[in-house]
Amino acid sequence: MAKYLDFENKIKFIQEDIISAQVRHDYAAMEKHNAILDKEVKKIYSNLSDFQKLQLARHLDRPYALDYINIMMRDKYEIHGDRHFRDDAAIICYMGYIGDEKVMVIGEQKGRGTKNKLKRNFGMPHPEGYRKALRAAKMAEKFGMPILMLIDTPGAYPGLGAEERNQSEAIARNLIELAEINTPTVSIVIGEGGSGGALAIGVADRFAMMRYSVFSVISPEGCSAILWNDPKKAEAATNAMKITPTDLKELGLIDDIVAEPLIGAHREKEAAANAISEYFLTQLKELKALSDEERMDARYAKLTAPGAFKE
Repeated sequence: MAKYLDFENKIKFIQEDIISAQVRHDYAAMEKHNAILDKEVKKIYSNLSDFQKLQLARHLDRPYALDYINIMMRDKYEIHGDRHFRDDAAIICYMGYIGDEKVMVIGEQKGRGTKNKLKRNFGMPHPEGYRKALRAAKMAEKFGMPILMLIDTPGAYPGLGAEERNQSEAIARNLIELAEINTPTVSIVIGEGGSGGALAIGVADRFAMMRYSVFSVISPEGCSAILWNDPKKAEAATNAMKITPTDLKELGLIDDIVAEPLIGAHREKEAAANAISEYFLTQLKELKALSDEERMDARYAKLTAPGAFKE
């Protein structure tokens, strides 16, 4: 059963009317309700607050990396393990085709249902997950495959075991290696982009965010707990932190915003997947038009551009 947020209640009632009309085969009523739905969608989703966008980024029905991979890729084969410790299910790596391009897709996977969420550790990778991602990226470099990275995590796992296995080193190593890897890379935030857990697969030639995604150094709940000692002030923190694609594009911290359906990826998964694959293939065509030296110089310039200071 579809899940609706508070501000989506009107849409819920209209869609229920559409289903009722379908059952009755009342096509005139269906057409009428569809027109009302389109109008309501434009009204609601064109005026979302930052906190509402955060809710959409975390929506329980929002597609995860594996959902997109299953829609976008063909002839895919999963890569397992970091060759040091174990296979971390919070990071998934697939080799296959998107369109006519042979690619490596690396994503963070949250999981659905209690059992699967525990298996995926709620999308919070351990060090071995980031090392698996780097192994897959190096494999892609070796065989001349471009890389697509799908970011969706509340953050890297902060547990004792992760720290014992050098979580910070694994993230830092990915930052260095992905900055230097000699193959076209595209990274897209598809849901939550949480701190270093997102950055570890976020260094790329092109860095984009989907329309309803967020990217931040800390969660709004964590921020409000630190600043006001009250996690319930998450909405105020969300507005202050500037974590939406629009804000980050204006600040020059991301390259593009991927135009997922206005009603949200959780309502139109196929269309959202098509938007991702179309963006990836378009950017890949531009990157392939550059020589290796031109692409690497442009990546270096992009990665060193953010930041400003006054004397």
